[in-house]
Formats: sequence, structure tokens, C-alpha cells
Amino acid sequence: MTLEETVRRITPLDQEAMEAAEKHWNSIAKPLHSLGKLEDVVVQIAGIQGTSRVEIARKALIVLCADNGVVEEGVTQTGQEVTAQVAENFLQEKATAGILCRRTGAEIFPVDMGIYRDTCIRNCKIAYGTKNMAKEPAMTRDQAVKALETGIMLAFEKKEEGFQLLATGEMGIGNTTSSSAMASVLLNHPVEEMTGRGAGLSTAGLNKKIKTIRRAIAMHKPDREDPVDVLSKVGGFDIAGMTGVFLGGAAAKMPVVIDGFISCVAALTAIRICPTAGDYMIASHVSKEPAARLLLDSIGKEAFLTCDMCLGEGSGAVTLFPLLDMGLEVYRKMATFEENDIETYVPLS
Repeated sequence: MTLEETVRRITPLDQEAMEAAEKHWNSIAKPLHSLGKLEDVVVQIAGIQGTSRVEIARKALIVLCADNGVVEEGVTQTGQEVTAQVAENFLQEKATAGILCRRTGAEIFPVDMGIYRDTCIRNCKIAYGTKNMAKEPAMTRDQAVKALETGIMLAFEKKEEGFQLLATGEMGIGNTTSSSAMASVLLNHPVEEMTGRGAGLSTAGLNKKIKTIRRAIAMHKPDREDPVDVLSKVGGFDIAGMTGVFLGGAAAKMPVVIDGFISCVAALTAIRICPTAGDYMIASHVSKEPAARLLLDSIGKEAFLTCDMCLGEGSGAVTLFPLLDMGLEVYRKMATFEENDIETYVPLS
């Protein structure tokens, strides 16, 4: 499905289903809205699925993996060979996200969007890594659109396979540099406010990272009014793939869980392409990266968890799964006021 066709398929949430879900919550024998965001998210998912009989038993984490040419500039602590190593570890449940998925009963699907070498994970490679954005645009516009449409395809594929909830993850050495560049442009904020230490940079390394991003933005002049232009000039194939998953999930009427900082940049990009797509997103946690809260505010989301996590891979998104399951279990199984012969709570002014 093309990007344009996908955007046309994204519609507002089903208000009748949301009202029915909220009515059911209010009938349950407990103080009104006493489970807070756990109630809100079930109502949101009802609107997404078009029914108050919410189902999220089958969960999939899609991990988009790609290398970033800007690593040449010395903006990372490790080399790009780590991307391929960790990506292949997902299949053996040796990476963090794989272990968390096993524990939560979710399935993990790592996808090679642009790793610098061939790997044993699913091959959807756009190219063998992006170009070095400090010297030339990270990718062509056609490559950016192809990466977006690959993410869209992956989301629809999981829908057809019977999955009911998606989560986004990424793996790519250097991708906090690309993400910070995109966030700086899209939000029109200074680079230093958008840029963190990533996987443990020294102060000198952080300063080099900031200077590199500034140089790339000044050189390519990405158009903040055109998110695909921003993506192509200073983004990454993994970010583009995640953006596509958000758009595809919305078009397929599936809730999609946002992970941390990099995933938030992809969510922001998707919302800039199609604002209604934001209604289908669920924010899992507040990343430790400095711009995390600003990004969440920019997409109008409040996260469930504040754990000072910044691992990536979808680890924060998967950590939310048990909370969602517990909220839904109460929604389904707790007795109502009528069943308990208790006077119903009513909202008080």
C-alpha cells in the first residue's frame, strides 16, 4: 500500500465504542476513574478496534534495525558492527527486548531495514546503511518513502496474522544522532536541547555530536513543513520504518505502543504526515534522553512509566504490556455495582 493510500485510510476513533467502554468502566464496583490511565487506555483501544469488547491478547514487537552513516563522524561509543550483532541476538532471545517479550508473552519480529552487512533476520533492506548526513543527505526521498511503505506493510501484515497490539522498537548505532537532528528540525528547538549522550558518550563526544548535527542541518536545510524531507536528509531507515508502522497501524485500526526517544521521533513524524494517526498511539515511558518529555508533549501523550530507561529496542514499550493486561482484566472481570447490589457512584461537581 502506498503512503498516500495509507493516509487516506486513517479515520477518527469510533466514539460509540469509546462511550460504551467508558460506561462499562463506570458501572464497575469501584470509585470512578480510580484506575486512571488504565481506564483511559482501554477506552482508547475500544475506539481503535471499534468495539467495547477489547482484545489485546496477541502482541507483536516490530524492531526496525539499520545503520547510520554519521557514525563515521565519531558520534558514538561503539562501531556500527554492534547493530548487526544485537539484531541477530533478537532471534535467540539474547537481547533485552527478546527476553522481555518472552516474559510478557509477546512475539518479537526484528527487521533489517538497512544494516551495513547481510544478516539472518528478515531482509527488508533499503540500502546498506544511510549515507553520512554530515557530508550528504542520509537518503534519497524515494528511499525514505520506500522505508515508510515497508513499515506500513509490516503493520498490515501483523494485522492479517491476527495480532491485536503492536509495539515499536529499533536497533541502530548512531540513531540517537539522527533522531536528535530530526527532533531539532521538526520542533524548531536548538540542537543542544534535543541531543543527549546516547549510549554513554563523554562530554567531548556529546559536544562533537551536537556540532555534527548542526553542520548537517545547516548543509541540507531540511524543510520542517515536509516531514519526508526531514526524514530523507537527516533521518534513518529505522526511524522511517517505525514511522510507517505507526501509520500502517492506524490505517489497519491497531493500537501502536511508542517506545522511547527514537520511537517518539518516529511518532512525531507520523503525526506530521497524518495528525489523526496520533489517536492510535500509546506512550509507554519517559525516556532518560533530555528531549523525551518535550517530544511527548509535542505529540500530546502522557506516558505510563517513568523508569529512567534509555535502552531502546522496544524495551520500554514491552514493559507496558503487563499493565495493559492487568487493566483489561479488571475491565472484563470485576463485578458491577448492580451485581453487588451496591449504590452506583456518580460524578460529583
